[in-house]
Amino acid sequence: MSTDDERMHSKKKFYFIAICGTGMASLAAMLKHLGHEVSGSDEHVYPPMSTFLAEQNIPVFSGFDPRHLADKPDCVVIGNAMSRGNPEVEHVLNHKLPFTSMPAALWDYCIRGRDSCVVSGTHGKTTTAAMLAWVLQHAGQQPGMFVGGIPENFGHGFLIGDGPYFVVEGDEYDSAFFDKGAKFLHYFPDLLIINNIEYDHADIYKNLEEMKISFRRLINIVPGNGHIIANADDPVVMELVQRAYSHVHKFSLEAASEWQAANLATGENGTSFEIRYRGRAIIEVQMALFGRHNVANALAVFVAATQLGLAPEAIASGLQTFKGVRRRLTRVAEIDGVQIYDDFAHHATAVKATLEGLRARFPEQRIWALFEPRSASAKRKVFQQAFAEAFDAADVAVVAPLHRADKVPEAERLSIETLVADLRGRGLEAHSLKPGDEMLEFTMHHAKPGDIFVFMSNGDFEKMPGKLAEALNDQKNK
Repeated sequence: MSTDDERMHSKKKFYFIAICGTGMASLAAMLKHLGHEVSGSDEHVYPPMSTFLAEQNIPVFSGFDPRHLADKPDCVVIGNAMSRGNPEVEHVLNHKLPFTSMPAALWDYCIRGRDSCVVSGTHGKTTTAAMLAWVLQHAGQQPGMFVGGIPENFGHGFLIGDGPYFVVEGDEYDSAFFDKGAKFLHYFPDLLIINNIEYDHADIYKNLEEMKISFRRLINIVPGNGHIIANADDPVVMELVQRAYSHVHKFSLEAASEWQAANLATGENGTSFEIRYRGRAIIEVQMALFGRHNVANALAVFVAATQLGLAPEAIASGLQTFKGVRRRLTRVAEIDGVQIYDDFAHHATAVKATLEGLRARFPEQRIWALFEPRSASAKRKVFQQAFAEAFDAADVAVVAPLHRADKVPEAERLSIETLVADLRGRGLEAHSLKPGDEMLEFTMHHAKPGDIFVFMSNGDFEKMPGKLAEALNDQKNK
């Protein structure tokens, strides 16, 4: 057995520091399914992540204590939220225990030896990666998968699979305190999708130019016989792929390009469009998702799956049966004609795309856009103007105060007062309300049959979608 085979297949003892972090729990579960012994710790252990880990029979310690590492693990996976000074991190360093980052472990123990299909870009990574994995699964390819959300077709964010392909969401965020490079640089793509590139993650990138460096490095590690699926409607993507050494396949909804989507139509059950290759119609596609951004995601998947050898009919069938990703415009409830949606949108571009998708689906109904500025980027004034322009497809905007405003220097903070004033200046009814009782009372008082409520946050928004649904249901049953 080769060294690589031994690394991937010999049983090991893994310990995760910050096991409830993004991606960490899914990787822990994957390693458990592969036959390894897995345990870990985190500062805050509570549902749903604690329930998920318990279901996987993975022991989790609450809090950080060096004694948790007394039974020396073969490898310690350290989450990127951890830093020097953490007692378990210090123990690992002092006792020279083998350690690694989440993305490095994912490559070493799950992806290596398979064809790596990486989905990157500022927006749409989770949906596009889940969509590609489902198209492959639907076609009998048994792919591996690792994404940061929960695809409805699978019920969890990972697949082991035993087929030749592994689909992974390629995040540009940093890997660990000891590895400040982007996570996606660990995945060595054979096939790379680049949906879009714009400034994000203001806590680790100073500007767009810094982000472009990470994407240049990613493009530069795709092999010459590999494939890059590039969005021709994005000028930054087009700039960067000019220097690619791989096969570049361009797709577009707007610009003239090799692959195009045309004749978009939105109906009650989703979206239909035609796929063209070099001007020739290939196939008509129908899918349950809404919005031009999801058409772009589906077109990227169609091009990628074509390069992997799937027939157009098989790809279209997979797209038609794809159910989406939880918290990507997920309908929570419909009560007395009021519909409530939950969405992960937190960047201004994602907010705009979500609302435009809803407007295409509900052209005549009143749309409420309720937004919590929670992510590092969403709380910064560098995006002040972008957010002012992001809500145009809505009728009513309700903006919550900055979540943990203390995490951003005062001079750099997004001004909610200015945002509300700007939204009103653009013709919207706009308010700033705290999540919880204040927001619930306001929405309950003003909700009318036919209204569409969409809650947007990369956190739980104090469970506002569920609270509104429960309150409306209680009102209905009185």
